[in-house]
Amino acid sequence: MASDGTIDSESLTVALRRCGALGEGRVSDVAVESARATVLSRITRLRVSYEGDAAAAPASLIVKTGLPERLGSGWNGGRQEVAFYRQIAAAMPAGMVPRCFEGEWDAATDEWRLVLEDLSETHVIATKWPLPPSLEACADIVGTWARFHGAWWDDPRLGASIGAWGDAAAIEAYLRRLAEKFARFADRLGDRLPRERRDLYEALLDRAPRLLTRTDDRRNVTIVHGDAHWWNCFLPREGGANVRLFDWDSWRLGVATDDLAYMMAIHWYPDRRRRTERGLLDVYHATLQAHGAPNYSRSQLDDDYRLSVLWHITTPLWQADADIPPVIWWNNLERILLAVDDLGCRDLLA
Repeated sequence: MASDGTIDSESLTVALRRCGALGEGRVSDVAVESARATVLSRITRLRVSYEGDAAAAPASLIVKTGLPERLGSGWNGGRQEVAFYRQIAAAMPAGMVPRCFEGEWDAATDEWRLVLEDLSETHVIATKWPLPPSLEACADIVGTWARFHGAWWDDPRLGASIGAWGDAAAIEAYLRRLAEKFARFADRLGDRLPRERRDLYEALLDRAPRLLTRTDDRRNVTIVHGDAHWWNCFLPREGGANVRLFDWDSWRLGVATDDLAYMMAIHWYPDRRRRTERGLLDVYHATLQAHGAPNYSRSQLDDDYRLSVLWHITTPLWQADADIPPVIWWNNLERILLAVDDLGCRDLLA
């Protein structure tokens, strides 16, 4: 498996035939059109030529691979994303995520590769980060999230054949790692993390076992993206709500509002969030009720949203510990702490 995004004609022929995207024809040539590195992966766009019966085969493809410096670092995003496309996307109706033609992960080397549908001709990212999308685009995006979350709402496969719920030992280990990350984070920031903010983190760590009981009954739960910012989705170039969601390397089982709070409370400054947050939550709730969660009340959504905002004060800790650039996690830290105060999330620690 090549780690630079290259793939030879023969192996691509096999992959496309296996998934039903190629008939009796064969791939005759594969050319790299572009390649770029993100924070965690490498994205390569390929132009594909064929011989024989290949009328329905894709003319271009996206290959996503890991960065060599991330292999063996403890980050398991490649394995996670391959598992998503194999287990979850394959069990969903088409049209919500890019089609996956091949997904491979090597347990021995931690190398991985995804061969995905190229949507660049039909779709576009709404804006250039960090500019927020228009309100209309935001409504289309949260509506798509509602349909995705609703498709997996309280699904009996969650924790059985798809994903896993943490047992007592796993939760204890998670909280121990979180405390260690906070200690390193606080040491790193020094007086840039004042006493009041340290007290908030310490209170969260102290009350965490009680707060984590939210999912004990496995009710009103779904698949959570884990990195659901506004730029991890494609919008149709011609308009409309045919949004596609991508970058699934952080998915897990949990509470849907974790994704919503990540989108708004983590990524928006107070003025925009205050003006648009409730309206977008209304859009999300109405769509969710129509697509899989008719008994989930608006007040339950508000309660879960506030709890998710509170938990997201830990997000900058994980990001800083994973060597995400400070231009990302420092701004996230300031925005999420402002959201905690705006929404009265400290009350949840009483």
